[in-house]
Amino acid sequence: MWRVRACHDTAMAMATVPPPDSKPLLTRRNLLIGGGAGVGLLVAWSVWPRHYAPNLTAAKGEHVFGAYLKIGEDGHIAVAVPQAEHGQGVWTTLPQIVADELGADWRTIAVEPAPLNPLYANPLAADELFEGAFGHLPKGLRDGHVTSSGLMLTAGSTSVRRFESDLRDAGAAARVLLQKAAAKRWGVGWQACGTAQGFVVHGKDRLRFGELAAEAVGGSVPDPIPWRGGETGRMSGQSLARLDSPAKIDGSVNFAGDVRLPDMVFAAVRSGPTPDSTLIGCDTAAANGIRGVLEVVRHDRWVATIASNWWAANQALAAIKPRFRMPGPPISTTTIRRALATALTGPGVRVASTGDVGAAFKGATIVTAEYRVDPALHAPVETRAATAAWSDGAVEVWAPTLAPGLIRAAVAAATGVSEASVVIHPMPIGGGFGINLEPDAAVQAALLARDLKRPVQVMWSRAEDIQQDRVRAPAVAKMAGRLDNQGRIIGWQAKIAAPATGRELAHRLLADDSTASAALAVAGSSDGYAMAGATPFYQIPSYAIDHHEADVGLPTGHWRSGAHSYNCFFTECFIDELAHVAKTEAMSFRIGMLGGDARLARCLTTVAALGGWEGGVPGSGQGIACHSLRGSHIAVFAEAHIDEDQSIGVDRLVAVADCGRAINPDVVRQNIEGGLVFGMAAALGASTRYGGGWAESLGLSGLDLPKLADVPDITVELIPSEADPGGVSELAVPPVAPAIANALQSATGFRIRSLPLRVGEQ
Repeated sequence: MWRVRACHDTAMAMATVPPPDSKPLLTRRNLLIGGGAGVGLLVAWSVWPRHYAPNLTAAKGEHVFGAYLKIGEDGHIAVAVPQAEHGQGVWTTLPQIVADELGADWRTIAVEPAPLNPLYANPLAADELFEGAFGHLPKGLRDGHVTSSGLMLTAGSTSVRRFESDLRDAGAAARVLLQKAAAKRWGVGWQACGTAQGFVVHGKDRLRFGELAAEAVGGSVPDPIPWRGGETGRMSGQSLARLDSPAKIDGSVNFAGDVRLPDMVFAAVRSGPTPDSTLIGCDTAAANGIRGVLEVVRHDRWVATIASNWWAANQALAAIKPRFRMPGPPISTTTIRRALATALTGPGVRVASTGDVGAAFKGATIVTAEYRVDPALHAPVETRAATAAWSDGAVEVWAPTLAPGLIRAAVAAATGVSEASVVIHPMPIGGGFGINLEPDAAVQAALLARDLKRPVQVMWSRAEDIQQDRVRAPAVAKMAGRLDNQGRIIGWQAKIAAPATGRELAHRLLADDSTASAALAVAGSSDGYAMAGATPFYQIPSYAIDHHEADVGLPTGHWRSGAHSYNCFFTECFIDELAHVAKTEAMSFRIGMLGGDARLARCLTTVAALGGWEGGVPGSGQGIACHSLRGSHIAVFAEAHIDEDQSIGVDRLVAVADCGRAINPDVVRQNIEGGLVFGMAAALGASTRYGGGWAESLGLSGLDLPKLADVPDITVELIPSEADPGGVSELAVPPVAPAIANALQSATGFRIRSLPLRVGEQ
């Protein structure tokens, strides 16, 4: 039995009232920030200081020790992790920090998602994602607003960088409380006690954590909390086994598509090709003959078919042939490239400069080159999905999300309930690296569950996932450089045309955030996100970097490493071209311009030695590239060739990285290896052409992704360092494409200046 239902989305903006113990610490001068007193008051109110209490839920026999851990009387330790696990290993590295500081037994550590709470807000990730909205505000105001709004985010390689200190404090505080409880029993000073392998120890005396948990909880700790010293047997720096691996190996872990609820139905969804397109019709009667189909639900912009199983729902979706109206001209690859070219010839905004480039270029021979990158898709293993269920005016949503608070706000606004009536259950994520910031599937599931009055699971088909992707932005760059008579770069100019993805992310994801809207209203014309990584880290006396904002008509979003991926391609390919003009070997050319950057220089010299660098001489098929990102440094060596059928093959990748202190070296290596393969996929494919408003490749087979047989020999070396941990999960992505492009130039003698790399395209 099926029927047609027509629905229209509603929206309700919700405000959060600060708790009564707020304490005013802002001056009138702080209130009156850019945009006038009205905007200033709005922003200032959003960062008014507040106190936040932990809200962990204890199971029977568990005792809550602050915001990050619970200790059970049976000895287990549950660590609340405020970051989503999507393969990068945070469900291992973050608990490892707590366990190390606590002196726990690794075998007793469990993990659970942290609940929504401002204590877990991530201002560091907000800076990376929303610089276009908040970048012009003082850091204190930015961080205060992100915290007060409880903006929990997993993005920008920030997990360890943001939470290491808090987690060490949490582990140290629990350790002190346990030591105090044991010391009271033994009649000794707590400082004389220690912890090891889940025991508090004093000489030959030993007590398990579980035995002491009830007595220890609620005590007082010194300020500052004393961290552990340099004892032996520390967990930090060890390659401990990943906590999430066993369940992933045996299949027992539940992803969003594995959720099953009583009386649940399944939905397949199709939306218009652009956010402003509308549904104008579909052949609903065509679903009548498909077994298991229950209903067709129409919304303004999308249509869903409901069935007793997803396969039937998806068949019905194809049968009803939805039709959409696009208000503007349809996008295509041609229109996207034309928009970028037009923007590049128009006025730009200078985002970084030093010296006088005009004087450096005056009367000199200038080397120029133009590069292009096409949109890059996320193409994760797991397509977007969510499950929702309503009860007594409240909705529960099970979703793979990098931003649970943003999804909660989006669901509340779309369904017309308060955020307090929305419960989000964050699920493990099967890849994606940015796409799961978007709330679309969760909103659809919540609306359908409300309208159907039964639990609904929405799962997007691969075609829908590609069509609705928020792609890594396309971009073009016009590069210019001048060499002196010694072959050194003395002038550098980069004009880069790209969409303002940072502002786009803020407008889309923070639509219900009045402070973000106010900040956007007075934001400047530059977009830090779109230009991230464009400023050269080489010591060039005069350079100028200009952003030419382009409206390409294609929604863009956060993608692993963001704009660093295309800006590194522009920089590291052009550096190679300048080295050829200077008749200088490419690795030495880079080393000579790094100045005092010893960490990156060491990465370059080490990768050259490991790879057997021959100088990138003609016919060698060798290329090299480097990059610095989020406090980490990396150099990549590549060997590549072009086959007779004009296909590109990558034979070897070698990476050397300095990421600072490694909490878990194996997890760091896994991230570097994964980043190399991810970057190689984007260098050779992971893109689609567009025509008539629609993506032309709607399956993985059309994206030229590497298969297992295509993955080259990979070597990863980590340089030991005592520097603070830097970002890891995105680090290896940016330099892969230029390293391969540089290798192909040395193999063939001609330069490919576009991504994905294609023979014959310039």
